[in-house]
Order: sequence, then C-alpha cells, then structure tokens
Amino acid sequence: MSQVPPSAASLRGAVDLSSLVNRAATPAGAPAAAGAGVSAAGGPPGPGVSVPSLLLDATDATISQVLDLSNAVPVIVELWASYADASRVLAPVMQKVVLEYGGRFVLVRVDTETNPQLTAAFQAQTVPTVAAIIAGRPVALFEGAQPEAAVREVFEQVLQLALQNGVTGSAIPADGRIGAADAAAGEDGADAEPVEEPLPPHHAEAFDAISRGDYKGAIAEYEKAIAQSPRDQLAIAGLAQVKLLDRLDGKSLDEIRSAAAASPDSVEAQLLVADLDLSGGHVDDAFDRILTLFPKSDQADKDLLRTRLLELFEVAGLDDPRVTAARRRLTMLLY
Repeated sequence: MSQVPPSAASLRGAVDLSSLVNRAATPAGAPAAAGAGVSAAGGPPGPGVSVPSLLLDATDATISQVLDLSNAVPVIVELWASYADASRVLAPVMQKVVLEYGGRFVLVRVDTETNPQLTAAFQAQTVPTVAAIIAGRPVALFEGAQPEAAVREVFEQVLQLALQNGVTGSAIPADGRIGAADAAAGEDGADAEPVEEPLPPHHAEAFDAISRGDYKGAIAEYEKAIAQSPRDQLAIAGLAQVKLLDRLDGKSLDEIRSAAAASPDSVEAQLLVADLDLSGGHVDDAFDRILTLFPKSDQADKDLLRTRLLELFEVAGLDDPRVTAARRRLTMLLY
C-alpha cells in the first residue's frame, strides 16, 4: 500500500546547482573524487566510498564535495532551521532511517539560516525541505515532517532512481556509525551535532513520542505545554504538525483521494486531501481546496474549515508568503 507523501515518480523538477560550484562534469555512476574528507575506493561495480560519517553537514562553500559524492552514493539533503519545530520533529526520523540503510545513503544537513545560496538553489520555501542529489543532479522530495513509514517509501524510490542513473555505491563511514544499532544510539556518535539547550519538559516528551510513532502521545504533551503557556508558539506549531502526521498516519494516497472523489460534499474527506497536499509540499493546492469549500459550506463546516486552515498555516510557517496570501483570502471570505 502506497503511503504519503507522493512518490519519487512525481517529484518536482530538478534544480540547477551549477551556479554554486565550479566542477568538471562527471559521468553518472563514476566514483566520487578523492579529497576534502571524501575519497573513492576502487573495486567492482557498486564501489565502497569512504566518508567521514553517514551524517554530514554542508554549506554554500562545501556543496561541491556533496555533488561529487552523489556520483557514487545517493545523497539526501535536509534543509533545516533551528527555529522550526518541524525540523526538530523530522531530524531524528531522517537520521534513524539513513543509518538503518547501512551506507546506501548519506544524509547531508544544510542550515538555511546560514546558507542562503543553497536555500535558494533548492527553492526551499519552508523548512524542513528534503531533496536528493543523484549523479550531481538534485530532485525535490518533500517538505515538512513526515511519518517514518513515508520517509522509508520515498527512500526506496530514490534508490530506484539512483539505480537508473548508475549510482549504486555504498558509503563506508570512518566514524563506524552504520546500521540499526547506531541508529538507535541517536546522537552519541562521533559526528553528533553540538548539544543544544534542553527542551522544555513537555516539548521533550512530545519529541520522544514522535520518534516512537506515538502521535497521540505527542499531541497530549503539546496540549499540556500550551495549557501552561498559551503563547508558546513552538508548542502551537508542533501541535499542528503532529496532528497532521496523526491524521495521515497509516493512510494511503489512493485511499485518501478515492474517498474525496466518492464524497465531494464531505468536508472531512476534502480536508484530508488538503492535509495530503500540504504534506507533499503542494501548499497552495492545500489552501485553495479549503478556501474554495469555505463559501459553499454551512456555519458549522466553516468553523471546521477555518480551524484546519489555521493549523495548516502553522505547519507551513506563518512567515511563508503562501500563508500570507491565503490568510488575506480567508479574511475576505469572512468579512
């Protein structure tokens, strides 16, 4: 059964990163060039490639190394920001899944606050944004936090795309972190990121619950945080994000869209499609679906639509220009 978000077969168009780096053209499937901590290992097809870690960071200045590495191993790029609760939600899921693939991927994280060129090159309008680079060519994957099962499905389809492009190598990490045991170990590895300030207790409990796939438990923790501090914006955004994950958890693309097609007047069915669209990065489509339903609905349904739309605004990010436009349209419909 196909899980959300959309499959790699329907990825948005590739982004040209050539303006960021000066590098010689390398044929698809060729080993990564040695140097800067990434060296190619000789051998038969599907060579091992030495890397410092399966979990790396990249900047505007070091992206050329990532592009070279992608000729041997599919590279997953996670564009994140410290202010975004959704980035905190997604990060442990991405690290866990990448490590459990045992070197078939390398995860590269990019801080959007300090790397404007890469942020623009990947057209990251919200964080987190996730893309793949295969044979030097990037393709968009999804935006926002996703359930672990959905991330795994996308990764499987990235592997198929890599195979089609002759990218079949494996990464051999110098730090030794590889496989399920190291995934469970979390950030205790040699290349772990600097320790951040501890999260407030209910936030920490919520993140732990999300990492276990216990979305309802995370919802309860965020609600407790908001009850204690009604202006806790990170908790408000986190609650909206995890509610979205909970609504989509275990549901397939076909199931959601078929139900909406069979019941065009069902507000609940249409709202679930809006959730699906937003989870796949189709932010404008999600907002438009709700706003188109709004004037045709009775007052009870209008209240439901408005509440869901405000939640999706939090998920997309209140400073997103698409949120600003949709909020303006909602205001016009209300008054």
